[in-house]
Amino acid sequence: MYAVLFADAGLSPAAVSSLFVIWSVTTFALELPSGLWADVFSRRLLLVASPLLAGAGFGLWAFFPSYPVFAAGFVLWGAGSALRSGTMQALVYEELERVGAPGAYARLMGRSEAVSLLAVVAASAVAAPVLAAWGFRALGAASVAACVGCAVAGWFLPESRGGGEGAEPSLGSVVRQGWAQVRGEPAVRRALVLVVVLEGVTALDEYVPLLVASTGVAVSAVPLLVLVVTVGDAVGGWSAGRGVRWLAPVLGAGAVCLAVGCWGGRPGGLVLVAAAFGVFRWAMAAADARLQERVGDGARATVTSVAGFGAEVVAVLVYAGYALGSRWAGAGVLMGAAAVPYAVVAVVLGLAARRGRVHPEA
Repeated sequence: MYAVLFADAGLSPAAVSSLFVIWSVTTFALELPSGLWADVFSRRLLLVASPLLAGAGFGLWAFFPSYPVFAAGFVLWGAGSALRSGTMQALVYEELERVGAPGAYARLMGRSEAVSLLAVVAASAVAAPVLAAWGFRALGAASVAACVGCAVAGWFLPESRGGGEGAEPSLGSVVRQGWAQVRGEPAVRRALVLVVVLEGVTALDEYVPLLVASTGVAVSAVPLLVLVVTVGDAVGGWSAGRGVRWLAPVLGAGAVCLAVGCWGGRPGGLVLVAAAFGVFRWAMAAADARLQERVGDGARATVTSVAGFGAEVVAVLVYAGYALGSRWAGAGVLMGAAAVPYAVVAVVLGLAARRGRVHPEA
């Protein structure tokens, strides 16, 4: 809906694209520092600040629409996203570990992602009538209120760290611990790479509407079929934490579903695409849990932010590859090609498990 706001303010497509660049650069620039901050300072306070920054940006857009304000809003939104990345995972895993339930991490995070996806769908459905009845200011006020609600929820999250008798960590000590873990622990490196690849390649979900449209359905049917894929994605998140010992074969099956569903070029194939995205969401939760199990508490958020940064880099490469490939191939072929990296990961995981390099229950 905010794309409509930008157009209504008279911004050209080039100007809108430049705003997205500002957003991406901000997130990139703060991804790694935010992980360090989360390992040194209060993670809960960062999770309170994150939605407040985004909400401030939305409020500025709604009440002072202009290019400089839009740019400032994207900086605030990008900063808020960076503060949350790595921080949430570290806080949730460590608090679960303290109560003796680290095995619940994948299930809890997967279900939170599922609820988040469905909430976005519901908000998108409500946004259109709100915009028609009361305009962008009402939409902006609702966005700010939602962000304030997230900040309040963040305030009530438990945080036990920081109460011990040991010395408070410094930025330098956290960097050294994180580097030592990544450099000295092969299991950490493998888990890190797994998260980077799975999360980065899944950035192709941004092109699902183009895939749906390429099947020849009526324009009015596109949102409904996109919803089918979104529901499949949410089901995968809700199922996180179950059957993770079958990660390699299930991920391979997801790759096959994606390829067949995309390359078939028919609306019915979107059911297979939905199943594939469900598998990928489930696999991402399993990969995230695997990383958290292997990383030490001293630099947990920092290492997780490294994974987030790497995933963003892969995502940019995916977007560039899609843009380049679109000169010769359609959405179905390009989306189906994304099955290749998933299939490669599935094969590597399977071979590693057979060689005993990966614990079968991890």
